[in-house]
Amino acid sequence: MRFVNLAMQNGAPAELVLNTRDEKDRAAVYTRAFLPPQRLILLGGGHVSQPLSRYAADLEFDVVVVDDRPGFANAVRFPEAGKVVCDAFEHAIAELAITPYDFVCVITRGHRHDAACLRVLLAGNQPRYLGLIGSRRRTIELFKMLEEEGFDRAKIERIHTPIGIAIGAETPKEIAISILAELIQQRSSRSAERDGTRLALASHEPELLNYLSSNKEPCALAVVVEKSGSTPVPTGAVMAVNQLGGIVGTVGGGCGEHEIVKHALDVLRTGQARMIHLDMSNDVAEEEGMVCGGRMKVWIEPFSEE
Repeated sequence: MRFVNLAMQNGAPAELVLNTRDEKDRAAVYTRAFLPPQRLILLGGGHVSQPLSRYAADLEFDVVVVDDRPGFANAVRFPEAGKVVCDAFEHAIAELAITPYDFVCVITRGHRHDAACLRVLLAGNQPRYLGLIGSRRRTIELFKMLEEEGFDRAKIERIHTPIGIAIGAETPKEIAISILAELIQQRSSRSAERDGTRLALASHEPELLNYLSSNKEPCALAVVVEKSGSTPVPTGAVMAVNQLGGIVGTVGGGCGEHEIVKHALDVLRTGQARMIHLDMSNDVAEEEGMVCGGRMKVWIEPFSEE
């Protein structure tokens, strides 16, 4: 077991790399990412941004809204946004310090500031996602102008436009949903590691990471590495268990989790990691009241920050 960037320095993701062996001594490598909260920067506080900000916040994006009009850039209009900036777009973008983990949507009023926003964005760090609202004809002309100004064609071609997934959206709420669908698609797109398997869940889990980085007492980590059928959690669900049986995180609750805690206590006593095959037939997930009929493979190993 190896943690990379447990403290999530510079806003970069943390990763847990598991080198496992099953009861037949077959080796497998699994990687569990812990992504920082994704920042969604909306450049423009118009009618599309309002529902988009609300929907995105519900899906755990850290929303930042930028507009140069006080009547559009305020907390009354965007109560769910983590930050609302009223400033010139170029200055606001520079102050926000775009990172490779950000999602940026350029949706300025009447497209008046699109070119100015893109000039600043293309000249700096590239976000994970950059989308531009507008017709194909207009964006083709804009991209041609930017390329003639000397901006990298490869960077320009990475811009998602027309923004959103084609669902025939017409109203501001429908357009917001189409954009959000593309954001979810981009956020969820993860490729398999060359040396193993990347687990499905990649949520931040701040309580767990804080516990692991500050805790000095022995504990074991239990991670769901494979599943089949109906289970209460996806692969990548992770739980820490201390010597008293106290837990941080979850691998699904119910009788199955209780069984994993017992195995984790034994792993702490013996110091020997192990793979547990958990049959959840007729088990009931404690939190959801959901009857499960699937199976999970859970890797349990003593945790060390070293």
